This record gives sequence, structure tokens and C-alpha cells, in this order.
Amino acid sequence: MQLPHTPELIVITLAAAIVNGALGYGFSSITVPLALLFLSNRVLNPALVLVEVGLNAYVLWVNRDALSSVAARVRPIVIGLVPGVVVGTLVVAQVRPDWLKFGTYTLLLPLILVQAAGFRRPIRAERSFGYPFGAGLGVLYSVTTISGPPLAVLLNNQGLAKREFRAALGLIRLAESSFTALAYLYAGLYTRQSLALTPLIIPSLLVGVPLGAWLIRHVNAETFRRVCMSFDAWVVSFGLSTLLRTLRVVEGRAAYSVMVVVVAIDALLLYRFFSSRPSGGPGVSTASESPPGQRGPRRDSPYLPS
Repeated sequence: MQLPHTPELIVITLAAAIVNGALGYGFSSITVPLALLFLSNRVLNPALVLVEVGLNAYVLWVNRDALSSVAARVRPIVIGLVPGVVVGTLVVAQVRPDWLKFGTYTLLLPLILVQAAGFRRPIRAERSFGYPFGAGLGVLYSVTTISGPPLAVLLNNQGLAKREFRAALGLIRLAESSFTALAYLYAGLYTRQSLALTPLIIPSLLVGVPLGAWLIRHVNAETFRRVCMSFDAWVVSFGLSTLLRTLRVVEGRAAYSVMVVVVAIDALLLYRFFSSRPSGGPGVSTASESPPGQRGPRRDSPYLPS
């Protein structure tokens, strides 16, 4: 089955796979905002969910040695995912495609900016917070197939080191993608067009993930992550502005004022980020690690929001 925009999709998913290989997350965060410019959620989401089941299983397997130290902590989130995925799947099945895109961009933009701003607030009632957080995450993932930004903020705020971070991320994302895959199947969202996207995406992952893992050893991980977030913010703001005009929520060029504001905010955040960066080697954080036993963000993780 010949699909339109095949070259664009291959380039987008390859770039997204490189980011995922480098950071441990980011495949959907990069793919979705760009691919939604020419595909609908109902076509794109099922294909991405199927691919991410395998991708997240791989991430979890690679970091399985740290699984025992995080499994109990993330269990409430995994349990909370179930009702959230059900609600989100109903939204995907019933909401008009253009308005679904609009909702996707509207949900993503503040999450990206919060992460870019370096929000940190460790949560003490971790277990109680996990259930509602998991439910919200389930809605977000099943509607957008994106959960990296809020998960990265939460897991880093809770003091997880690099291997723990990746193991927790792999477990939660494998659960959410598996639950969503089953929910989509029950809702009848898998179509011939969606399934035809999968063979286009898999080669990008096979090439991009190991390339990203190699790349992150040669660049500063924090800088790479921050640049990826800026790119995300610009793309999402462009998509949101375009939809505001298409849906006639805002007429004419005024719709692009959203993108102008977001780019200005991100430029300020980028300036703050680079002006406060200490010198350090590629992929290495020069900040000191939290003292043993101290709750809060561990500073040895290259995935800490700045």
C-alpha cells in the first residue's frame, strides 16, 4: 500500500529514534508533532503504539538490573494507567481529527515548556500521588502517544539515577503502550492505513537507536536534551498556530502569535540554560551528586531537566 508523505515519515522517525537512543525517551515526542502536520491521530497513534511496545520492552530489558530497585515505587503509576488509557482511547475513537490534533498540541506545549524551565519539586507522598498521576499519564499517552516530558520531570525529581531512571521509564512506558495497544484493538482503531505505517517506522528505529546511543557519548547530554526540547516547542507551537487558523479559532496571521510567544519564551529559557552551564565533558554532568540518603534530584543523571 503506497502511502503519501512516506519520505517525510522516514526522516522524522529516524531523527526521533536517534533522540530516543540518546536519552531513553523522545521517540513519540519528536515524531507526533511533526507527523500530525500530514497525518491524523487515528492513523498515526495505532502504528506508534505497536512500535513502542517493542521499543519499550528493549529499553526495559537493557536496564533490567535496576528494575528491582524501582518496581515497587512505580507500581501505583502502572495501576493508575488502566483507567486513564480507557478514557483516552474513547477520546481518540470519538473526537473529530482536527480537534484531536488541537487537543494534542495544547496538552504537549505546556509540558514541554515546564520541562524546559527546569521545574523541580520532589513529591514526598509518592505512593498516593502515583495513582492519579498514572491515570493522567494514561489519558495523555493514549490520546497523544507521548508521555516522556511529564515522566522525565517526575522521575528525575524523585532522585533516580541514570540506570534507575531508564528502568522505571521502560517499565512505565511498556505498561502504557501495552495497555493502549489492547485498548485500541478493542476499540477497532487498527486500520489498514495505520498498519501500513509500521514497516516504515521499524527500520528507522533499528538504525536510529544505536546511532543515538553512540552520539550521546560524544556530546553533552544536557545540551543535547535541551536543544531537542526547543525543537519540540517550536514544532508544537507551529502546529497549534496552524490549527488555530484552520479551525478558524483565530483568523489570519494572528494565529501565529502563539508560535511567536512560545519561541520568545523558549529563547529566554535557552539563554538562562546556556548562561548557567558549567564547563564539562560530553555527556557528563559536572554538578555534584546528592548526599547519600537525601531525598530529591540526583545530580548524576544526564536526564535532569534544567
